[in-house]
Amino acid sequence: MANRSVELFANGIEIACRAAADVVRIANEAAAARGVFTIALSGGSTPKTLYTLLAEHPSLRNSVPWDKMKVFFGDERHVGPGHADSNFQMAYDAMLSKAPLKPEQIYRIKGEYPDAAQAAREYADVIRREFNLQAGAFPRFDLILLGMGSEGHTLSLFPGTQALHDTEHIVTRNWVGKLFTERITFTARTANDARDVIFMIAGADKACALKGVLEGPYEPDQLPSQMIQPINGTLSWLVDQAAGSMLSKKVLTGSTA
Repeated sequence: MANRSVELFANGIEIACRAAADVVRIANEAAAARGVFTIALSGGSTPKTLYTLLAEHPSLRNSVPWDKMKVFFGDERHVGPGHADSNFQMAYDAMLSKAPLKPEQIYRIKGEYPDAAQAAREYADVIRREFNLQAGAFPRFDLILLGMGSEGHTLSLFPGTQALHDTEHIVTRNWVGKLFTERITFTARTANDARDVIFMIAGADKACALKGVLEGPYEPDQLPSQMIQPINGTLSWLVDQAAGSMLSKKVLTGSTA
């Protein structure tokens, strides 16, 4: 997999610093090439640190082409803005409210809808409009940020759930039985059309699943993160020492730890 890199860092803060540099680079390349930078954000503690850096670190903040950004979300919990579990609310508090972005540059998933399928349909329609897509076409995001759960899920693609097999939709609802809740999420096909995908993985609880994802047999029903393999893009795994403690050296392409 020539388009995949796996790099080891000391901790989540170092991951966030590296990711911030990557965001700045990708954003400026996209703005220069196409006049717009499309990014899909992730939830999680390491992304939160990244968002804070981008909004508050002077040199990073001044290097982001904020006026060219369109901000989307890869998934959302079945809650509204203001809820403690909302991915949008976390990103808004950490970055979006502090950055020089206009409200019309931010596209959130309507997780407050009682019907998660309706929220998925409407969000797919928003994406089609903003990407000027023809019927049946999929968007090509410049950058999608991802995390991974301790059981190998990413986005809201959980082991054994129906959304893993959805190849028709840009966004779909997904019932997650173990959490007894609905989620709204990009499908793997949507993620795999991106130009760049960055996983940020921190914590010892991720170590076993990460080894399985990167070194085990391809069984995405068990480890959905294995499904993320961009067709014509770059896949970067930024991993801290704790999460990468079980990895073989042969899978590592770089290390700053």
